[in-house]
Amino acid sequence: MEAVTEPILSIRDLSKVYAGGFAALKQINLDIQKGEIIALLGPNGAGKTTLISIICGIVRPSSGAVTVAGNDIIRDYRKTRSMIGLVPQELTTDSFESVWNTLAFSRGLFGKAPDPAHLEKVLRSLSLWDKKDSMIMTLSGGMKRRVLIAKALSHEPTVLFLDEPTAGVDVSLRKDMWQIVKELKSLGVTIILTTHYIEEAEEIADRVGVINKGELILVENKASLMSKLGKKQLLLDLVKPVPELPTALSGYELELSADGLRITYTFDTQGERTGITSLLDDLKAHSIAFRDLHTTQSSLEDIFVDLVNDNDNLEAGA
Repeated sequence: MEAVTEPILSIRDLSKVYAGGFAALKQINLDIQKGEIIALLGPNGAGKTTLISIICGIVRPSSGAVTVAGNDIIRDYRKTRSMIGLVPQELTTDSFESVWNTLAFSRGLFGKAPDPAHLEKVLRSLSLWDKKDSMIMTLSGGMKRRVLIAKALSHEPTVLFLDEPTAGVDVSLRKDMWQIVKELKSLGVTIILTTHYIEEAEEIADRVGVINKGELILVENKASLMSKLGKKQLLLDLVKPVPELPTALSGYELELSADGLRITYTFDTQGERTGITSLLDDLKAHSIAFRDLHTTQSSLEDIFVDLVNDNDNLEAGA
């Protein structure tokens, strides 16, 4: 029998209601394992930053509990906070301070003894070593973003929160960041990131959580989420245009392009039968010939949009 490992981060019935009555979080439950990368997706105002702020001790919850390695974030605040690194959305750095001094100060703030070798390792991994003596105010936005990550890693956290880490960062730097995240995972660091970039979640996350209006709609292994909710489309390019589809084909989910030269068939990847063979037979029977066919699969972005829309529609009907 396989031993059940205690999650590094456990969230139970977590809610946050502000003084005016706004419910920013509603009964969030989530367990995260050591070394896992989980991406939290959601529109603006969904509650992603509030969730991170509570876990990091910046905002107090209205109800519920959070533990880090079994330690309560309120009762054992100093201990849990020293285990957490946070890279905030905003570029809040000491502009008139050097990169090296910023990291050294941040490490000391968490009660860690000076360790120049560790700071050098962090700076080198983030391609910041040659900037160690530079004033932060002289750095580009992308470099400042790297400094924020270095600062969060300076005290050797076991859990790292990245709140929109690549917002406003160019594509090449974004890919560098993804590589850094993968390297941290290999060292056993647990990473929770919020992002607007769906491809970011698709590229690096083990699991994906979707938050909307303060509720955690779903948390799922990325691959199984795409397998379960992804739809495939068969695109058929016709030899000659057809003015309309025969009524005998109405049992299929078909769409005819405006020029009559392409038929799109949407089918469920989880169904026992895709219906493709019978569709092709029926097209042949109606003398509709095609010169080419290929399939496409919905992306994580399509799935995310569908989930949020479904949730909004359910709320509207409630």
